[in-house]
Amino acid sequence: MSTNFTSEEEPLGNEKAFESPSGSTVASMELDKIQNFKGAYPRQLWYLFLTEMWERFCFYGMRGILTIFIATKLLEGLADADRTANLQYGAIQAFVYAFTFIGGLFADKILGFRKSLFWGALLMIIGNFIIAASPEHFFYAGICCTIVGTGFFKPNISTMVGTLYKDGDPRRDAGFGLFYSGINIGALLGGIVCVGVGKSNASLSLGGHVFDSWALAFACAGFVMIIGFINFLVTNKSLGPIGLSPLKASMPDSKKRSLELAVYVGSIVVMPLIFIMVKNTNYTDIFMAIIGPATLVYLFYEMRKLTRVEAQKIVAALVFIVFSVLFWAIFEQAGGSLSIFALKNVNDRVLGMTVDPNIVNNAANSIFVIALSPLVGILWLALAKKKLNPNTVVKFGLGFLFLGAAYYVFFSTRFFQHPSGSGITSLNVFTFAYLVITFGELCLSPIGLSIMTKLSPKPLWGVMMGMWFLASAYGQYVAGIIGAGLADAKEGATDLDRLLTYTEGYKQLGIYALIAGVALIVLSPLVRKLMHEVS
Repeated sequence: MSTNFTSEEEPLGNEKAFESPSGSTVASMELDKIQNFKGAYPRQLWYLFLTEMWERFCFYGMRGILTIFIATKLLEGLADADRTANLQYGAIQAFVYAFTFIGGLFADKILGFRKSLFWGALLMIIGNFIIAASPEHFFYAGICCTIVGTGFFKPNISTMVGTLYKDGDPRRDAGFGLFYSGINIGALLGGIVCVGVGKSNASLSLGGHVFDSWALAFACAGFVMIIGFINFLVTNKSLGPIGLSPLKASMPDSKKRSLELAVYVGSIVVMPLIFIMVKNTNYTDIFMAIIGPATLVYLFYEMRKLTRVEAQKIVAALVFIVFSVLFWAIFEQAGGSLSIFALKNVNDRVLGMTVDPNIVNNAANSIFVIALSPLVGILWLALAKKKLNPNTVVKFGLGFLFLGAAYYVFFSTRFFQHPSGSGITSLNVFTFAYLVITFGELCLSPIGLSIMTKLSPKPLWGVMMGMWFLASAYGQYVAGIIGAGLADAKEGATDLDRLLTYTEGYKQLGIYALIAGVALIVLSPLVRKLMHEVS
């Protein structure tokens, strides 16, 4: 993973483009054997699919209950509970994604992707069980473990998926599409189980200690993470040289161990700082003002080693990254303001069935992604045969247009109150908005994961994947601020006032999304030139 390329003609991903830390030709042959798989998917993809599915169950299960747990349990009785819950949700999610950059960096330089996954999974397991022990007392301590653990886990498993394919392999997008469906199956299960358990008021008495429903919800997230950990432990040897330590074989073993230990210890030492910044979100503002510029400075430093074409591709990747910040700032209202909106302003009837609106809020998107991903894939293939398939930049633009349309549907919920003037609106319309959002997400997110590996030279794969998730961190951060602004305006208000204020805010977000979509489509010719042969 340390090879630098000077020849524009030498493609990434062939046998010359991979070199194990020892320079072993055996490792290169192993990788070549993996990449020359027959059929649609390599078998290693299925192993990574299952590991990621259980990790996403853990993550999205926790995400689904964060805002409502903080607002209704952790800060119960406080006048500004909704506002603070949105800010803390945004801070937690921002740190989760910000640490994906840091996790990607240490995986690239010291640990390798496999050890990063093991360390990240272990921290996530510990974090969830710390919270489960006593959510009201240990929430912030446990969430710090989960934040750092996700940072070491998330970008590196995505990067290993990219490594299963040679450069230019047309099956890469399909592979990421399958991987993305694993994410959504896990998110669906986590959204249903953890939200359902958390809001159930169930309890469990064990050893003289009573665990309430929130404790059981976090325990569920911890248990499924154990399943993912065991799955990767059993199957990781099938990956050959993929994800092994990037440190040179000539480096003394004692120095290797010292560097790895420093990463492990450092990731624990930083947790008290995260604890402080999550509890007091003013410190989060300072952190976010520093991490983004610092990341760009580091990237520009690394870009000095690249050829002109490679550097232009990185610039194109940065365009996608910048626009994705806005996309996720709007999209991720799902975990913040839309959680509160569903809790307080949406009824529990959808298609004639009684369903908790918070379960719909956390599961509808995943259901639609699973159902629609194959159809959208078929659509792209059909358009490609007719040479009408839009390029990646235009697809990003279309994603924004669908997102804007969806938020206009959320705005329209103000016209579907029942009874009239009650401030309680239709779960059917609320769910339909998620159907529209899903088309936007399918245009953007799986393509985004793939395009980072297509546009990035291999020595920067982990860093660029980390930057992709760092863009999500800024999106989450802004999402929390937006949600807090909406909640702040609603303190002490009636359900009707709350409905009108939230929906007016969603209309404004819809306008911003539509403007961004048009801008991307207009800029697409310029960005395509920077991408060169990448489509």
